[in-house]
Amino acid sequence: MYGEDVLGGNWRRRKVIPEVDAEPDLVVEDADSGFCGAVVGFEFGAVVLEDRHGKRRNFPLEPAAFLLDGKVVTLRKPASPQAAPKQKRTASGSIAVDNVRAQVAKASRIWVEGIHDAALVERIWGDDLRIEGVVVEPLDGIDDLAGAVKEFRPSRTRRVGVLVDHLVAGSKESRLVAAVTDPNVLVTGHPYIDVWQAVKPERVGLRAWPVIPPGRPWKEGVCQAVGIKEPYEMWRRILSSVSSYKDVETPLINAVEQLIDFVTEPAD
Repeated sequence: MYGEDVLGGNWRRRKVIPEVDAEPDLVVEDADSGFCGAVVGFEFGAVVLEDRHGKRRNFPLEPAAFLLDGKVVTLRKPASPQAAPKQKRTASGSIAVDNVRAQVAKASRIWVEGIHDAALVERIWGDDLRIEGVVVEPLDGIDDLAGAVKEFRPSRTRRVGVLVDHLVAGSKESRLVAAVTDPNVLVTGHPYIDVWQAVKPERVGLRAWPVIPPGRPWKEGVCQAVGIKEPYEMWRRILSSVSSYKDVETPLINAVEQLIDFVTEPAD
């Protein structure tokens, strides 16, 4: 009488309603009210639609509640886009380069006045200098800077950059630097009496660096003013407070960056 098995076929299958991400500017129609508009955002779990007259209404994200091009759909809030991975930075603020070996030391050098200067430059710019293959060498002061330059015999492919403390007009340092005229040597400096002072005082727990009267050893005077017995103890405190360029003053940053650019500039 029926001719076929009444339980056969696909009559049990439910109609699948497609899910669509409610991306900005997607135009849909609310199936119940007939309100048609573009997606402009979300509030309290509802999608906000705006019609061509600028009127806005909120609609719950219920199943099969909207029409897209005349077809029933379920809107869903798009997943938040994955944040782009943060670029690693070196202590100097440069973009860190992974899986790159330090280069063999090049002929060019950066000279600094002492071991404290060298340690501070290494702390901040060490990664950059290793990639560039530039060695930082401490001098025992710059009293014979002209003689050291002459002995080094700079050239276009063998440059020297010199970082000088307290390089201000009229100082002893400025007179010593003026005697160096080789075009393959660049001298930069900062205005601070010692590289200690180039570290921001608040990083060391000070409101300001103590003012030490002229003629008195500056480091010893600082130690006495802050209640520390030995300069090496104070230096350990200073160096441990530095982790990046943000911990030192801008004149030091500018001076070192100029030197790195100078000694790594390709020869003509």
